[in-house]
Parts: sequence; structure tokens; C-alpha cells
Amino acid sequence: MPPSPPLPELIAVVAMASNRVIGRDGKLPWHLPEDLKFFKRTTLGHPVLMGRRTFESILTALGKPLPGRLNLVLSHTMEPREDVTVIRDVADIASMPGVKSPVYLIGGAQLYGSLLPQCSELILTYIEQPYEGDAYFPDFEHLFKLKEVLGQGEGFEFRRYVRKAG
Repeated sequence: MPPSPPLPELIAVVAMASNRVIGRDGKLPWHLPEDLKFFKRTTLGHPVLMGRRTFESILTALGKPLPGRLNLVLSHTMEPREDVTVIRDVADIASMPGVKSPVYLIGGAQLYGSLLPQCSELILTYIEQPYEGDAYFPDFEHLFKLKEVLGQGEGFEFRRYVRKAG
């Protein structure tokens, strides 16, 4: 049996409040247009991997999948759709034609929790105040170290973390 093809590089992208909140009722609990522009610039032209609930929240907000990106939805229950690629296992990405590295992991909390250890980088919008929420970003400090601050604005920073050696 031939070995499985390697997974493409995974990079997590997230906006997180100071208390680790990343969502509330399926939405972002803050209004930060600069972050939405940064997210688009970062992910445009690349595959994005998300869970079913994150995909449903994007459909609610935009009425369609994220444009200009191959939308991959990891779900055991979602039916196949014409406008996105539904996968049952993250390993399926390795054998998909036309999927180029990196693949951006865009949520939600459950997917971050299970796939963050496989990510090579973390692109984090750090929001310098707490928010009420029901979805939280997992501890990552043991996996990643801050490499650079990519930009900042009033009350937030765009940070790039890389995987720690070992």
C-alpha cells in the first residue's frame, strides 16, 4: 500500500479577545473592519478550512461561501454542496487535486482545538479587551512563539506566531 500523500501546510487564522473569546452566538462579538480586511488579504487565493458551524455563520453573514477561496468544510453530517467542498477527514485534503499550500484554518473553536497542533503558524488578531462570548480559542502558547507583529491599530494587533521547535 503506497504511503498517503502529505498534508498541505496548515496555518491557523483567528481573531481573539484578551479573554480568549472568538465568537458569540455564531458571530464575531466585535465590529473591527480592519480585521476583516486583514483576513481577506491573508486568505484570498488560498484554500480555507472550516467546520460546519463556521460555514453556516459565513452563509448567514454573506449569503454565500467566502469568494476567491476554495472553501473546505470538515463535517461528518453536512451534505455535499455545489459551492463548497465537504470533507469527512482532514487527511482527505492531501489527495485533493488543485489544493495548494498553505491551507488556512479559519475555525471554529472545535476545529482549532483539534487541528492547532498540526499548524505550522498562527496568524492572530489580538483584541486588547475582553468580550462576552461562548466560543473560545484554545491555549496555544506552549505550541507557538511570537515571531512578529504584522500591524496594529487602536486596541488590536495583527500577530504572527510560528511553531516552537521540538
